[in-house]
Amino acid sequence: MESAAKGSSSNGREPHNQLAGENPVQRRIVGYKIPWPMISSRDLTALPTIEKLKKLTQSLAMLDAIIMREWDYRYYSFNCKWAEGEQMAAMRNGEGDGWYCCFGLPGAFLKGFDHESEMSPWSMETHRVWPGVLDDVPEDFKTFAMEPAFSMEDTTFCVWRGMRDAQWSTGKISYPDGDDPDGSGWMLSVLDGNPTTYKAWAEDYYERSVSLSAVREIYEHMPLTQELAQELNATVKLETLLADAAEIDYPVAKSR
Repeated sequence: MESAAKGSSSNGREPHNQLAGENPVQRRIVGYKIPWPMISSRDLTALPTIEKLKKLTQSLAMLDAIIMREWDYRYYSFNCKWAEGEQMAAMRNGEGDGWYCCFGLPGAFLKGFDHESEMSPWSMETHRVWPGVLDDVPEDFKTFAMEPAFSMEDTTFCVWRGMRDAQWSTGKISYPDGDDPDGSGWMLSVLDGNPTTYKAWAEDYYERSVSLSAVREIYEHMPLTQELAQELNATVKLETLLADAAEIDYPVAKSR
């Protein structure tokens, strides 16, 4: 399967986001509502550790690959060979919103963009990233923050965590009013590690029933089998998933 190259900004298989209180936050496009409280740039306590996040984003990509065989209609992706020593997870919603998360020697770096949010550069008279969002990115992550394929000029939130850090960090930001002013709430809350969160989202987005037991097995990185895949998509064949599994670096059961 063809993959995007690091540094590209116009490839069709780009890092999967082409632009080219009790009140729930409504996610864009479909009616799925995120439960409160949620993960957001203002509260990252529920965001998993680096290794757990990498495993989770691989699971999300594998689930989407099984359920939706058409690449352009998938929400989540993972490239285990994004660059030497780096892996890249991504989310896109098809309307220009999404996030990229790079895993490498410094740790993990995640940038996101919600074009309709209060903090969107598109909402300002002068197109610029909201003050503080990128100003405090550590030197170790500067190469990620300057990656052309990530369209850093279109950023509404950014978080990072070094390998030795005890927690995730953001810049010093004065947020505007609103439950989710940078869009990080509706985009990051699926990263809570709870299989029921993905099940609820996928059933709404893909408009089909999704097996919770199968989602749990994928979250646990159980080796992919024909039976497991068909719990999620009755028509899929295991051999058609091998290229996706290789790109994601998801384990596949050995044939008997």
